[in-house]
Amino acid sequence: MNIHATVRQPAERSRLPAPLLLQAWLSPAFPVGGFAYSHGLESAVETGDVSDAASLRQWMLDLFELGSARNDMILLAAAWRAARAEACGALVEINDLALAMAPSRERRLETLSQGNAFVAAARAAFDCPALERFSALTEDAAYPVALAAAAAGHNAPLEETCAAFGLAFAAALVSAAVRLGPIGQTAGQQTIAALMPAVSACAAFAAGSSLDDLGGAAIRSDIASMRHETQYSRLFRS
Repeated sequence: MNIHATVRQPAERSRLPAPLLLQAWLSPAFPVGGFAYSHGLESAVETGDVSDAASLRQWMLDLFELGSARNDMILLAAAWRAARAEACGALVEINDLALAMAPSRERRLETLSQGNAFVAAARAAFDCPALERFSALTEDAAYPVALAAAAAGHNAPLEETCAAFGLAFAAALVSAAVRLGPIGQTAGQQTIAALMPAVSACAAFAAGSSLDDLGGAAIRSDIASMRHETQYSRLFRS
């Protein structure tokens, strides 16, 4: 028996452990290009809104309590439920809403480019009927919606998926902050540790949320993403 051929069969893939799948999909090694985006953080560093570990923690905490991270988890949860129910029309509407809610050109680029890259990579290595249906329904995928389709198709629990997505988001912004210079690597890990309760609380809320819960007040983050479009010197695409 060819063991390697057996492992690659879709029926076997569907039984892969959810924690391993989420770690693979949200690892920096998964080719979505997340390292190229700062979610407006580069502009916040440029203007001095984020200048040290304390201001970075508060900036990111606002995103989980009042801003884009919270909304992305709500959208992820709604998309996960739609994909599980094979409600194709609802899934497309959620994807369109996720793209429409991007407050700037660069934020839209960020979710769109990562979403499309995620679908391509996940279909190549971790395909499932839910992903196949989703990719057939739309040419452009918002990142949290694309992840939701894959997670639902592989039976990854909703709250666990939201928490993994949130932690990956936090880690990506901390990595950007380290490269931009306001903090070092040790402070970066301390920031991630300090944010974990907020990530967990946001994931728990999102798992029981509906689209009616969408909304935000992290205005400085949205403005930072707009300012970044014309920033003179840039390391990141957003």
